[in-house]
Amino acid sequence: MADPSEISFAGIFVCSAFAACVAEFCTIPLDTAKVRLQLQKRVPVGDSEVAPKYRGLLGTVATIAKEEGLFALWKGIVPGLHRQCVYGGLRIGLYEPVKTFFVGSNYSGDVPLFSKILAALLTGAIAIAVANPTDLVKVRLQAEGKLPVGAPRRYGGALHAYYAIVSQEGVAALWTGLGPNIARNAIINAAELASYDHVKETILKIPGFTDNVLTHVLAGLGAGFFAVCIGSPVDVVKSRMMGDSVYKGTIDCFFKTLKTEGFFAFYKGFFPNFVRLGAWNVIMFLTFEQLKKFLH
Repeated sequence: MADPSEISFAGIFVCSAFAACVAEFCTIPLDTAKVRLQLQKRVPVGDSEVAPKYRGLLGTVATIAKEEGLFALWKGIVPGLHRQCVYGGLRIGLYEPVKTFFVGSNYSGDVPLFSKILAALLTGAIAIAVANPTDLVKVRLQAEGKLPVGAPRRYGGALHAYYAIVSQEGVAALWTGLGPNIARNAIINAAELASYDHVKETILKIPGFTDNVLTHVLAGLGAGFFAVCIGSPVDVVKSRMMGDSVYKGTIDCFFKTLKTEGFFAFYKGFFPNFVRLGAWNVIMFLTFEQLKKFLH
């Protein structure tokens, strides 16, 4: 990752926040498709089930673009960028200082994987606890398209959504889904940062590999793969709790989903999630590494 002795916390924060925003803008259509797939429930009619509206990544993207317009794929981009400015900056900006705290400032050699995972878990939890309101608004806006045709939209935009949620549900409602969101983002942050850090470190030990674009791409893909494999179940629970108010809490959402739809419902949207997180990590880490070199 970064050498904190060479780049300040403020520098790393700005680099990571900007890189995260670039990645978010490029991949949010896939995230919108992922959220719609996760919010889609089986609807039984007699002894059969209604055919699902959304089918697969490309089908979901095409359906949204056809029914709601191309720009609907970027619904939630404003709070998404708000989120990345806060969450993206904090989780990466705090990673190196926290990792150094765990191993000690005088430690030399490769940092143990356990310390990397622990540092990433903690920074992910801290960052999303601050950024949860932006995540809630992003999911609410992305979920608008599942309302019946002709039904009035709840929110006129990101700022109106913040205002409406606070005025109608209270300030505390901005932290709806905080539990599963902390779990999801702590876990995914650990999978992304620790795996990127470790995979990059391992690749650089292979003869012929250097700290270049190819290494960053391979490490970024590895980070995305580990993140989606580990984080999908909690990601589904988080999306459903934020996008639907029928659940009483995290446990209620988990067991209702498991009972009505089965275990594999927790991996709904797995492919678009992997495509998105793989692309997101590659774009983010490539941008981040180039900005670091520029600051050097």
